[in-house]
Amino acid sequence: MANQYDHINKRIQKFIEAQKIFFVATATGDSRINLSPKGMDTFRVLDPNRVAWLNLTGSGNETAAHLQADGRITIMLCSFEGPPMILRIYGRGRVIHPKHKDWDTLIGLFPDLSGKRQIIDTQVEMVQTSCGMSIPYYDFREERRELDDWARDKGEDGIKDYWKQKNEKSIDGLPTKIEESY
Repeated sequence: MANQYDHINKRIQKFIEAQKIFFVATATGDSRINLSPKGMDTFRVLDPNRVAWLNLTGSGNETAAHLQADGRITIMLCSFEGPPMILRIYGRGRVIHPKHKDWDTLIGLFPDLSGKRQIIDTQVEMVQTSCGMSIPYYDFREERRELDDWARDKGEDGIKDYWKQKNEKSIDGLPTKIEESY
């Protein structure tokens, strides 16, 4: 039932743009596997072989640490409404911090959310679709605003203090290089 592609075609891009949530998985050879849900309209298809997403401040920073050590990333989207489908994007990601030379080129593609931490820029190596017929239906109500409100209330200096305390190392002790943003 699975189909594999070497790029994101128009049909797949339309599917991606309709989804409200995506999941990101990363790991190194000897770290824990990290799997995180993401939302808030932060995922973009840049071209058939490149996607990016805006990474917001959170309790950990595993994705950044794993990508800088290993580079492998899998992104999964699945249909909770309409026809069933599971979509996986396999690729190699890089972390773009706010002071990175490519930040200004990419940040305008995303909503202006408080607590923006990094952009994860991914070269697509393979796209795989599968049936998704066992995935239940869920109705989207609205985006949660708590993270954006929390980050806005902390302010820029408060967010940087939080990064220093919680985001400089992964749970396995790997560096995230978030300090490049200070």
